[in-house]
Amino acid sequence: MVTYCVLYQFTSAGMANVKELPRGIAEAHQAVEAMGGRVVACYVLMGQYDSVGIYEFPSDEVALAFLLGMGSRGVAKTTSLRAFTPEALAEVVKNVP
Repeated sequence: MVTYCVLYQFTSAGMANVKELPRGIAEAHQAVEAMGGRVVACYVLMGQYDSVGIYEFPSDEVALAFLLGMGSRGVAKTTSLRAFTPEALAEVVKNVP
């Protein structure tokens, strides 16, 4: 599984229906699981971003499909980051010239 950190910024449409955000987050988590992924963590934030989801997906393609689905709802813009564990980093740096 591949890990991703997804930063969300709610749009004006998302904020116009702020009371629906908990239901929307639950639906997003159901979509992650239906796509073979796993929700590692989810937090609502104060600051530049409104929420962060940490997910595992079987592939980049599955993650992309999830993100396109989230974007098509129009309630949030996303910034996605591929995440590596310290153990994965240790393996990668073995190949650094």
